[in-house]
Amino acid sequence: MESDTTYWRDLALLDWQVDLGADEAIGETPVDRYALEPAAPKPAVTPEAAPSKKTPPPVVKTPEIDAVAVAKAAAEAATDLPSLAAAMEAFDLCEIKKGARSFVFCDGQPGARVMIVGEAPGRDEDRVGKPFVGQAGQLLDQMFGAIDMDRAAEDAAQAIYITNVLPWRPPANRTPEPDEIAMMLPFLERHIALAAPDIVVLMGNTPCQALLGRAGITRIRGQWTEVLGRPTIPMFHPAYLLRQPIAKREAWADLLSIKAKLKGLP
Repeated sequence: MESDTTYWRDLALLDWQVDLGADEAIGETPVDRYALEPAAPKPAVTPEAAPSKKTPPPVVKTPEIDAVAVAKAAAEAATDLPSLAAAMEAFDLCEIKKGARSFVFCDGQPGARVMIVGEAPGRDEDRVGKPFVGQAGQLLDQMFGAIDMDRAAEDAAQAIYITNVLPWRPPANRTPEPDEIAMMLPFLERHIALAAPDIVVLMGNTPCQALLGRAGITRIRGQWTEVLGRPTIPMFHPAYLLRQPIAKREAWADLLSIKAKLKGLP
C-alpha cells in the first residue's frame, strides 16, 4: 500500500514539473553549480614570442633657474636709478614679492653724500611705499637731524639717501633668508654704484651680512670698513634703539664719527 502511495505521489510531482516546462532530463549525476571551472592551461611562451620589455623614456628635468645670475644680468643692464628700479620691480624670482603690497625702492636725495642701507620694509613702509617711515624712520630722521642731515634736503651735502637690502616686506616682518639676500645683492651693489655716495651706513645685521659677509652688529658697529671702495660704517638699526634706548649712546658716537669722516673727505 505504501509503494502505491509513493508511486502516485512521484507521478504527480513529475506531472507538475512537466507543467512547469521541465520535460527533459539534463543528466544522471548531480551538478555542483558552485564549483569553479578548472583554469585553462597557459600557452607556453617561447623566447621569440615573449613580449619585449620597453625601456621607459628618460625623465626630463626642468632646468633650475639661477636667480642670482638672473639678478646680476638685470642689475648690470641698468644704466641709471630709474632703470634699476624698473629691473628690480620686474624681478619675479623672490617669493616674498608675492605677499608684499608695495615695491619699496628708495627715499631721500639721489646723489647725497650719505647712503643708508636698511634691512627690508616693515608694515608702514609696505603701506606707504617708502623706506623708514614708521617709528624707526622717525627716529632715523632725528638721529641724522642731530648732525644737520635730512632726507628732504635738496643740497647733497646735507642730504641722505635711503634704501634696503630687500625692496619687499617679508611675511610677518621676519628676517630675510640667506637665499633672498643673495639674489637681491646684485641689485643692491648696483644701487650703491649708481647712487655714488661718499659714505655707506649699514643699519643692522642684515645689510652687514649682505655687503660685509658677517653679522654681529654689537661687535662691529662703529668700525669703519669699505664696501665697493667706499667708506662704510655699521650702526644699530633705529628699531633696535627703540627697544634698547641705552644703546643710543653708541649710536650718537657713530653719528659724530660720520660727521667727522665727511669733513675729512674731499
